Amino acid sequence: MKYSVVIATYNRAADLRETLRSLAGLTPDGPWEVIVVDNNSTDATRAVVEEAAAAFPAPLRYVFEAKQGRSPALNAGIRASAGEIVATTDDDVRVPGDWLNAAARGLDALGCDYVGGRVLPIWGAPRPAWIPDRGGRQWAVIALLDYGPEPIEFGARVPLGVNMAFRREAFDRAGLLDPDTGRRAGTLLGQEVREWCIRARKAGVRGFYLPEMVVEHIIPADRLRKAYFRRWFYWRGISRALLYERAGLDMEAPERTTLDFTKVPHILGVPRYLYRKALAAAVDWVSASLRGDAVAAFEHETWLWFFAGILRQRARDSWRRPRAAATRPRPTTP
Repeated sequence: MKYSVVIATYNRAADLRETLRSLAGLTPDGPWEVIVVDNNSTDATRAVVEEAAAAFPAPLRYVFEAKQGRSPALNAGIRASAGEIVATTDDDVRVPGDWLNAAARGLDALGCDYVGGRVLPIWGAPRPAWIPDRGGRQWAVIALLDYGPEPIEFGARVPLGVNMAFRREAFDRAGLLDPDTGRRAGTLLGQEVREWCIRARKAGVRGFYLPEMVVEHIIPADRLRKAYFRRWFYWRGISRALLYERAGLDMEAPERTTLDFTKVPHILGVPRYLYRKALAAAVDWVSASLRGDAVAAFEHETWLWFFAGILRQRARDSWRRPRAAATRPRPTTP
């Protein structure tokens, strides 16, 4: 088996049906399979997969993963897969026929272990003026990515899991996704790919942005609202604070961690310099609003929501730490 495509899904049967129709149009240059991992869906997900499998041009397999979360679901699909190249995507995408071939060509041409490509939008409603039409911080919220026309080695920049392909050996060297990091029902946690890329880089696993590897991602109208963006950045702050607690990674740019945070002054568990940045962001938000720059104003506002998420999680971690220490068994004297 040359290719395995792994999709994690949860209660999105209608979207999944259309994505499987798109995947059926793939024309890979070798044997391939698609694995759909159902992460506790209560809708018709299984029926959709079984119906599509009857006429699908390659093996289409259904896997059930009971542990809630995107990371456990993808890990279950990767373990079940047989392909030399494992591609991951979502249940709401459209792919060109040469998607898998482009990934294989990139892996060979760049001599790397994994690749990630462009994710371009299919807008479910008119794009609001406060979302840039090409790139920018706001694109990450709705899982869009475009780093330009040239390959770039991942490091300071990271891919999106909706459009990635790995040599199987990459997981042998770097491990699978952290099952406790990433999206879970009822949250907008989402640092599983970033955490894996940081860990992979330390293990000598190299990845590149591949501009010719493209998928289109459907952006529903309900995600083109400021309320969704505010919530997303708030949860990003929580996610980054969790990484900070576990691994001491820079909360603004985990992949570029250079500071020894044990030597950085903190207030309520948060590095003191972030409070200065929050004050500057508030001033810039007001300034951009007054001059009518909708994009800049909302970017500054969302940074403050990000900071609010950090404050919330660091306060919780600080509260839990002494409680955990107090409940630890004490050694008994002989």
